[in-house]
Amino acid sequence: MGKSTGFMEYERQGNPAVSPLERIKNFNEFHEPLPIEERRKQAARCMDCGVPFCQAGVKISGMFSGCPLHNLVPEWNDLLYRGNLELAAGRLLSTNNFPEFTSRVCPALCEAACTCNLNGAAVATKENENSIIEYAYANGLMEPDPPKTRTGKKVAVVGSGPSGLACADQLNKRGHSVTVYERFDRPGGLLMYGIPNMKLEKRFILRRIEKMKAEGVGFMTNCNVGKDITSEELLDEYDAVVLCCGASNPRNINAPGRDAEGIYFAVEFLRGVTKSLMDAGYDTEKAFSGGTCVTCKDKDVIIIGGGDTGNDCTGTAIRQGCKSVTQIEMMPEPPLTRRESNPWPEWPLVKKTDYGAEESIAVFGHDPRVYQTTVTEFIKNDEGKLCGVKTVKLESKTDHETGRRSMVPVEGTEGELPADVVLIAAGFLGSEDYVRNAFSVEADGRSNVKTAEGAYKTSAAKVFTAGDMHRGQSLVVWGIAEGRACAKEVDEYLMGYTNL
Repeated sequence: MGKSTGFMEYERQGNPAVSPLERIKNFNEFHEPLPIEERRKQAARCMDCGVPFCQAGVKISGMFSGCPLHNLVPEWNDLLYRGNLELAAGRLLSTNNFPEFTSRVCPALCEAACTCNLNGAAVATKENENSIIEYAYANGLMEPDPPKTRTGKKVAVVGSGPSGLACADQLNKRGHSVTVYERFDRPGGLLMYGIPNMKLEKRFILRRIEKMKAEGVGFMTNCNVGKDITSEELLDEYDAVVLCCGASNPRNINAPGRDAEGIYFAVEFLRGVTKSLMDAGYDTEKAFSGGTCVTCKDKDVIIIGGGDTGNDCTGTAIRQGCKSVTQIEMMPEPPLTRRESNPWPEWPLVKKTDYGAEESIAVFGHDPRVYQTTVTEFIKNDEGKLCGVKTVKLESKTDHETGRRSMVPVEGTEGELPADVVLIAAGFLGSEDYVRNAFSVEADGRSNVKTAEGAYKTSAAKVFTAGDMHRGQSLVVWGIAEGRACAKEVDEYLMGYTNL
């Protein structure tokens, strides 16, 4: 695919980024697209490798390698190289409902599995994908296309994150009448209120929502199913109900002093910031001065958790004007390059310095991440407000009885850090129980909705599930893949067969 010698002729070139000290002045996306001729050269690097691991989406050594959507990466890279972007968009959209989302927030499992990694840098597949879908929007290829006939079947989708939107989009294309229920004031789930604007500008989500509305999908916002409307009402009105409520039960840090004022869950913090920005028309002074969201201005910020959400909190706190930011991670610092025990095409377990860490280095002169450390106590003043945290270093040890390795405290390594705000980004513990209980669906041992292996039908009649609520905390691309697969199962349940 592409130009047979392209990977030898052209070096990988990413979309140029605005400098850290400049981009922290606002919450806008900060990568500028390459000119189309340069982008075609990047597509030309996609080699005729014989086995396209990029689109495999298979589990290797317990980790997934390649795209879960099985995107036809070599095909649309070839079409982009040849300048046929209309056909490239068609091939891209045949497997991915929302390339405008994945091309911005996906960690690019396709690139990690790219054969070019064996002898250099991977093909810039994620940015190529973005150029194709944005070309499609800019050139009239994404006009609303409602189904020509309707089946007479009605489906309720509870939750408007990536899995809910993908499921609704697929079922609507089939001709079913779909209504999406969202408990917050804007649809999009974690796409809207969990991922910061500088990583995924909300205008792109709203653009897609408007297209779905024009194609016949209904949206009911500010409607919390299980509280504002009962499960019985939905089951009476609809032929099927799909639960796509996410794994939104955050993991807590139950250390002494947890009741101190100034401790927040990361998603609660990020949601408040995004909502305040949108309500204020992205006027940051207005958004952060009205007290409608947590502000880190002139404050020492501690973030517990070293993953993507922790990084998003770092970037957000810096844009708010924090005094300092420290990101605490209990696991050891990853290596800079692959270990021999982690060969291609496995997912590379290497250290990644994302935008938030880059910005912290530029502003404060050091990486915000502190590894092999945990918080043992939250310190509060006489007024009950947070003023610091106690920490301890950790080391990996093996339990000789069970054979399991765990991180345990190292005596004599205790310390303290100043803290006015703590953001807990320690992951999630499955779905919230009030929705599960409302529909009387079974849960598995991880608090996810239980189904048969590889299926999406729950233990309750007419009720299906998909996304993080089904598989646990995961990626946007997995949410879309689950939503598509669930829609196929729902369609077969409603019609007796499926052509999805």
